[in-house]
Amino acid sequence: MEGITVGGKTIREHLEAINHKEAILYVEEIVRRRDPLTEWQIKNIHRLILKGIHDEYAGTYRKENVLISGAKHIPPDAVQVPLMMEQFAGWVEKEAGQLHPVARAAVIHSDFVKIHPFIDGNGRTARLLLNFELMKNGYPPVVIEKEQRAQYYAALEEAHTTGDTSSILSLVCDTLERTFDLYLKLV
Repeated sequence: MEGITVGGKTIREHLEAINHKEAILYVEEIVRRRDPLTEWQIKNIHRLILKGIHDEYAGTYRKENVLISGAKHIPPDAVQVPLMMEQFAGWVEKEAGQLHPVARAAVIHSDFVKIHPFIDGNGRTARLLLNFELMKNGYPPVVIEKEQRAQYYAALEEAHTTGDTSSILSLVCDTLERTFDLYLKLV
């Protein structure tokens, strides 16, 4: 009633948490149904992430150019985004299966971020795509921790500016290993 949520968080922060939970449940559902990753699924995931925050952008490719703060990589011109996303989805459907599932998850994540198809919510969507790909192949979902943020951004920057995805793959592998260690401690 007063515009303050639990712990003094803003309404936007509250909605981001609720939306992220709904998006995770949606990803779990499409993994359970064994649905393929398509542009439609990506837009649905994004729509859930921005619901009630930026409804006008939710599930819609950007129509303006953007810059990523602190990055050397400049995302493609907005007019290129629909075709690039179509090509990305085609690659995922036809060629990505040749990669090891963990490498495929890392490359899907990196390539999606490189296109940066939405005005807002690209990182959250990309991390859900990473986890979608891991989970559909029997791996647990991973969380990139705050302490990894600088390494994470550097790995993405390297992939986007040089085409070398080894650093982002290494980060995903290390994070997955840490996740397995955590699970094994709980068992």
